[in-house]
Amino acid sequence: MKSITKIISIAVFLVLSMSQFALARPDLRRMTCLEAQQMVLRNGSVVFTTGPYTFSRYVSDRRYCTREEAAFPQLGPTRDNPKCLVGLECRQPLFSN
Repeated sequence: MKSITKIISIAVFLVLSMSQFALARPDLRRMTCLEAQQMVLRNGSVVFTTGPYTFSRYVSDRRYCTREEAAFPQLGPTRDNPKCLVGLECRQPLFSN
C-alpha cells in the first residue's frame, strides 16, 4: 500500500512540475500589443509563445544581441493586433560594414 501511495505522490509531483514549465513562457497571442511591448521593455529579453508549436525571442535593444548580430524590428501576433511591433529581433545582418 505504501508503494502505491508513493507512486501516486511522484505522479502528482511530475504533473505539477510539468505544468509549471508550460506556464513559464508567456503566450503573445493572449496579450495586448501594449502589454507585450511593456513586458519586453521591463525585462529586456522575452521568449514568447507565438503559435501552437512556435516561439520567438524579442529584445528591447541591441545589448541583448551578440557582437555579430544586429537588432531588427520584429512583429508578432497579439490579441488586438496581428502585426504588433513587440520589440526587436537579434540576427546576423545580410551585409556587414
